[in-house]
Amino acid sequence: MPFVSPGTGWPEDPATPETPVAHKPQDVMELAESAPDLAELCARQSVCRACDRLVEWREKVALERRRAFADEEYWGRPIAGWGDPEPRILLVGLAPAAHGGNRTGRVFTGDRSGDWLFASLHRVGLASQATSVRAGDGQHLIGTRLVATVRCAPPDNKPTTTERATCLPWLNREMAMIAPSVRCIVALGGYAWQSVWPVLKTVGYELPRPRPAFGHGAEVRMTSPGGDPVVMLGTYHPSQQNTFTGRLTEAMLDDVLGRAATYL
Repeated sequence: MPFVSPGTGWPEDPATPETPVAHKPQDVMELAESAPDLAELCARQSVCRACDRLVEWREKVALERRRAFADEEYWGRPIAGWGDPEPRILLVGLAPAAHGGNRTGRVFTGDRSGDWLFASLHRVGLASQATSVRAGDGQHLIGTRLVATVRCAPPDNKPTTTERATCLPWLNREMAMIAPSVRCIVALGGYAWQSVWPVLKTVGYELPRPRPAFGHGAEVRMTSPGGDPVVMLGTYHPSQQNTFTGRLTEAMLDDVLGRAATYL
């Protein structure tokens, strides 16, 4: 199979065979807006088929697989938001990796970027374990939630403008649901930084103008829809390119995530 069928026993699968499926952008908007709670929203995210190119790619990867994972079953579906349902801290990335989240069923899990991220989260007290291998491995986040602006693994890690726009209602709705508890948002990379600003505006945050530029360690203060102070932090993405070259070190990542941890 090119993907795991909902309700067949995959650990942490939020969906069932009855979960409604979005097949076009209008469906995404309607199903996101009508989701009665966060659990159902995540279930609907995890079965979305609205972007033909992304569906074809994620399922192609799930069938062909990387040699190192040839004997493993791949998730092959969109990656829903994961972590604390009432988080104080929200981490935002761009999209899951083809052989990471697309394989394991959990965002930022099973690839080099995830290895760096979860190790740092554990060091600063935001994750129960230093590693995240796959869904159901016992890992859980502490007061923290992880989301991606695009829920499917894209070819070359580059979703198109149309694909980002199609996926945006999932994030809009999720951000609106968790906004009452969130006090710190961490953008994992420049793409996430740019992508999250329109979402914050849509949800009702009071934002500074002009939009602050991204940078590692950047800090921006804003006000939530409920009138609470919120801080947004930026960090270089823990990609292999950044970590191998030393552009991002463990100490640099720990510094930003440690600052986020103070909002617990």
